[in-house]
Amino acid sequence: MQRDVRQSALYREAEALYRSLCRPGTGQISDAAELHASPDGQHAVFSATTFETLDSVPPTRICQASLVTGECRVLTSGPGTDRLPEYSPDGKSIAFLSDRHEAGHFQLYLLEPLTGAVSRTPTVNGWVEYFHWSTDGRRILLAVAGHGADVAGVQGGIPSSRAPEDLPSWTPKVHQAQDENSWRRAWIYDLASGQSLPVGPERKNIWETVWCGSDHLVAVTSPGSGEGLWYDACLDVIAIDSGESAEIYRPDDQLGWPAASPSGRHIAVVEAVCSDRWAVAGNLIVLEPAARTRWQADTHEVDITYTEWCSDSVLLLAGHRGFDTVVGTYDLPSRTFTELWRGREVTGSGRYVSLTRLNDQGDCALIGEGFTRAPEIAVIREGRYRTVKSFDLASTSGFELPLESARPITWSAPDGLEIQGWLLLPQGQAPHPLIVCIHGGPVAQWRPTWLGRRNAHLLMLLAHGHALFLPNPRGSSGRGQDFARRVVGDMGGRDAQDCLSGIDHLTKQGIADPSRLGVTGVSYGGFMSSWLITQDTRFAAAVCVSPVTNWFTEHLLSNLSDWVAAFVADNRLDPVGDYFRLSPVMHAHRTSTPTLLVCGALDRCTPAEEAAQFHQALVESGVESVLLTYPEEGHGIRKLPALIDYAARVTAWFAKHIPYLTH
Repeated sequence: MQRDVRQSALYREAEALYRSLCRPGTGQISDAAELHASPDGQHAVFSATTFETLDSVPPTRICQASLVTGECRVLTSGPGTDRLPEYSPDGKSIAFLSDRHEAGHFQLYLLEPLTGAVSRTPTVNGWVEYFHWSTDGRRILLAVAGHGADVAGVQGGIPSSRAPEDLPSWTPKVHQAQDENSWRRAWIYDLASGQSLPVGPERKNIWETVWCGSDHLVAVTSPGSGEGLWYDACLDVIAIDSGESAEIYRPDDQLGWPAASPSGRHIAVVEAVCSDRWAVAGNLIVLEPAARTRWQADTHEVDITYTEWCSDSVLLLAGHRGFDTVVGTYDLPSRTFTELWRGREVTGSGRYVSLTRLNDQGDCALIGEGFTRAPEIAVIREGRYRTVKSFDLASTSGFELPLESARPITWSAPDGLEIQGWLLLPQGQAPHPLIVCIHGGPVAQWRPTWLGRRNAHLLMLLAHGHALFLPNPRGSSGRGQDFARRVVGDMGGRDAQDCLSGIDHLTKQGIADPSRLGVTGVSYGGFMSSWLITQDTRFAAAVCVSPVTNWFTEHLLSNLSDWVAAFVADNRLDPVGDYFRLSPVMHAHRTSTPTLLVCGALDRCTPAEEAAQFHQALVESGVESVLLTYPEEGHGIRKLPALIDYAARVTAWFAKHIPYLTH
């Protein structure tokens, strides 16, 4: 495989595909995220993606859209990236984050929407990850990460982009158990005084925090700053004036999406067995700290991924149940969940669905999308979904997605458990060459998210006649905590059989050609791709992206050692235990599947060494293997033009080893 493939036909095909999807140089918005509605529910602000070229990561801009007409206008122009806009409670001001003064060093800015005037707040010691207005609009809570803190795996899993000190290039890096620059803390910006000050205890890491009334915060905290400590984090209430912190809930699993009622009397949080920070989908826990009571809410089997209070007694919720995305409300006095809307072909944008509240009745807005449905601003009013503004640029240029159909499927695992997944079929007659695409996590899920976003390789595989099988094996979210927990201590066990039995199901139906099967995946999907080819001989080719291939080295070299210990659930010092038994690198001699390994040099979650050692083991076993290391990428391939290169190489690999046969 050549190092430079920019002149190849497949590279040009991938580049043309991105041009159709993103329309660089036209000034048109191709994607939207971080939607926030105005207090009157008539407008929303969001982070808009507009491509000037395909040679770099496009900066986002703050835009405002009418939720009645869909008319959009751009409010900021950088330089740098402007993101995460949020209206003040009175709607007269918009706060947002920007790195316009230093790349990657996000700070808080205020925007007057009528005049367009932008003011910068005092610089804090670190970079601001997110923020929340106080209910009276007088203060803003800032979540600040130190310059030595890692980005979460679902955000790219890279170290901080800014060195804490200006030192000569020869100065060694120092790694120690507690990096003083890696702590996450809460700050408060006071609009009247114009000052920003840290609050809360210095030696507690604040992973996630929100207001709890006017003089307290509620936060997900740990006693140290290492990324792996998040898996054992607790829920605390922090007094703003004194900085004292009191633990109110120590969970069995992981916590996310805390939200306090306007008065601070009740607190909601989601508890779930999780693979990644910022990817929590599970049970809704409601607490009343003053009364020392808490309970798990019945949300009708929906794994909750979004919480927002409509009032002191009603919560707006969103999440996933099987194939469906669900929006509803939870009433505290009656302890009842009311489903307002559910969608199967349409879901929310992002890792999991999120919303923005329009009123106290549960009406909301979101960025909606589907496999073939480009991102759009939509509103749900009285249970009805309505598109407000679509950002489908491909259709305006006459481009059609190379997809005949996308449909949900179910089958029975060898132990009788029902497993779900999605099947994307190309044009043409079955049986098709089939590529099994295994999601990361393992606690995550495939759902109908826009194929035009960083998925050119999937679109190109479809265009070249390959069907795509997207299984959600045990361990996936959206099926309840018992289903998710089944992967703990059994990674590569019955979840692998879930995937293989799904292939058998499609083969028996005449959809898949058993002689032309491939497998690919990112992160845990990279592990499963590496693992399956050492356990089963049916695969003609594999592409393993950001994989775990050796649980020993993953435990010792990654920033997720606590997760590895919890999910492998065995003694690392046992030379014949699961750390050895479940490591693909230990079984490389058992496969003959041609394998393309892809990794990012900056990856802290599954370090590049994971892919490199499996590549070397395959080579020494006489297996065809190619290792791609992208020097500017972290966990997964996320940036342009690397995405173009990646799409071309993945397509070429499968086309070489699993050719499409005309009928």
